[in-house]
Amino acid sequence: MQSKATNVDDYLKEVPTDRLEALIHLRGLCRQIFINHTESMLYGMPTYTINGVAHVAFNSQKNYISLYLTGTEIIARYSDRLNASTGKSCIRFSKPQKMDFDLIAEMLREVVALNTTGA
Repeated sequence: MQSKATNVDDYLKEVPTDRLEALIHLRGLCRQIFINHTESMLYGMPTYTINGVAHVAFNSQKNYISLYLTGTEIIARYSDRLNASTGKSCIRFSKPQKMDFDLIAEMLREVVALNTTGA
């Protein structure tokens, strides 16, 4: 779903109730881990940027919850543990119950490290 919401609070009011808890949890992780980033709505989804560069975004699509990360090597390294389909920079969770938030948090921390060290 490409939202027309102007902020993440309004975006969350639009998501299906069966995904709301997972998306709130995901937002909480992003806000906790991406502390120096700006939370905004870009391309119709919650996005976390620093100096105008997006490092993570998520969205409630028709058939899955998507999580977009910079650092394609991070997704590749974790793909066998995700219980989700993956693309080059996207993870697609078919059901909120399949989201391992401890693993997601670990990946998000790696995104921050990658983008602050320039590795």
